[in-house]
Amino acid sequence: MLIPTLEEQPTVDRAIPDGVEDHRVQVIRAAIAEIRPGLQRDGGDCELLEVDGDVVRVRLTGACVMCRLSSATLEGIQARVVERLGTFVRLVPVLGRAPGAH
Repeated sequence: MLIPTLEEQPTVDRAIPDGVEDHRVQVIRAAIAEIRPGLQRDGGDCELLEVDGDVVRVRLTGACVMCRLSSATLEGIQARVVERLGTFVRLVPVLGRAPGAH
């Protein structure tokens, strides 16, 4: 299932009406939302880009881009999602700046 691109969806917290997203995407968004405050406190963030089958593409931004703990952050998100869905998903980081970033 493809979700809107970043150009159409600037942040992972954008309000989505009930019933528009399937359960899997809601679970993934919730897992990311749980860790975002900590990332944002440290000057970083994580954006959900796409869910395509068992592949979940995310973009780390800000301080997270060069952080040596970013792989642990991604592993933590993946573990939460797998635990809650009860099925394997692969979290794939996508490199590059968010639209509008200078």
